[in-house]
Amino acid sequence: MTPSEIARVTNYLRRTFDNNRIAIDPPRAKGQPVEMRIGDEFLGVLHRDEDEGEVSYSLQIMILEEDLPPLA
Repeated sequence: MTPSEIARVTNYLRRTFDNNRIAIDPPRAKGQPVEMRIGDEFLGVLHRDEDEGEVSYSLQIMILEEDLPPLA
């Protein structure tokens, strides 16, 4: 993803979720994923898809079992 695409998707997510703490980090090296976080908390990875000239973005959010509260 280009820096322009990252900025556009970041702005979209911030508006959609009404949260200015959302950040998308460019990959640290070529071939690594684009990561999404809120503040310091990693939430998931963002993928860019292009099919027949149409571009879309998908966000895969990870929830670790160890981060879930215990059942009541």
